[in-house]
Amino acid sequence: MSTYMAKKETVERKWYILDAAGKPLGKTAVTAATLLRGKHKPEFTPHVDCGDFVIVVNADKAILTGKKLDQKFYRRHSGYIGGLKEKSYRELMATKPELAMTLAVKGMLPHNSIGDKAITRLKAYAGSEHNNAAQKPEAYEG
Repeated sequence: MSTYMAKKETVERKWYILDAAGKPLGKTAVTAATLLRGKHKPEFTPHVDCGDFVIVVNADKAILTGKKLDQKFYRRHSGYIGGLKEKSYRELMATKPELAMTLAVKGMLPHNSIGDKAITRLKAYAGSEHNNAAQKPEAYEG
């Protein structure tokens, strides 16, 4: 018996909704990364992008445990001298909570072309409303 290898042409993608309200940001991001990568499927193949689409709602209601709101920073650099910009997660969660969720998920995906393609299938929303109802997403309980 030979090992089954999925092909990108035969991958069937579903749409899942994750509700981040009252859950830690990292635990929601782990679930989203697993779904985006396709590791929950029995036909998972490491070198094929066989993940699903993920909609994360209520990203603004996700919690950070401990002192992470004040001690964790989102940093970016312009490339110029003195070009470091940093923002605390308290400020980031107040202004752009969907960016905080996207960055958390992106860090948990592989840093190659498969991860680059997978992060495009993540849709994060600050509130409970999303505009992907036409895709008939189902709630993921896992």
